[in-house]
Amino acid sequence: MIVYIAVGTNMGSLEENIQQAVERMEDAGIHISKIATPIHNKAYGKTDQADFLNTVVEAQTDLDPWNLLDALQKIEADMGRVRMEHWGPRIIDLDIIFYGNRIIETERLAVPHSDMKNRDFVLNPLAEIAPDLRHPIEGKTIAEMAKELKNKE
Repeated sequence: MIVYIAVGTNMGSLEENIQQAVERMEDAGIHISKIATPIHNKAYGKTDQADFLNTVVEAQTDLDPWNLLDALQKIEADMGRVRMEHWGPRIIDLDIIFYGNRIIETERLAVPHSDMKNRDFVLNPLAEIAPDLRHPIEGKTIAEMAKELKNKE
């Protein structure tokens, strides 16, 4: 299955954190095929913290959505992420943005990512590597969604 995963960090060596997360994803059976150019951005949600470095990766995996989520959360924990406050600082944040064209709405997992349409730090890197990818709920391409968000700002 082709999946898209958002990768973000604002603690420690940001570039190294992203590289380490990518390597760990490979080791977990999440095979990276594309990596968007990382972008620096202000914190989202809880703004009184250090800026973030964000990217999006395209990957191929045989893991089902819940095992993929487990693998990503294990990588976060192994890298030292501690969930102390919602939207707080983090050494690494790995979010499933798309799992093929599946729509999943459970308490534990929402795919496509429920707030991606409001996050330029997700849409812009995603538009770089998959501009024609169509959002299965919105019905728009990622390029269209990124442009709409830019026009709102």
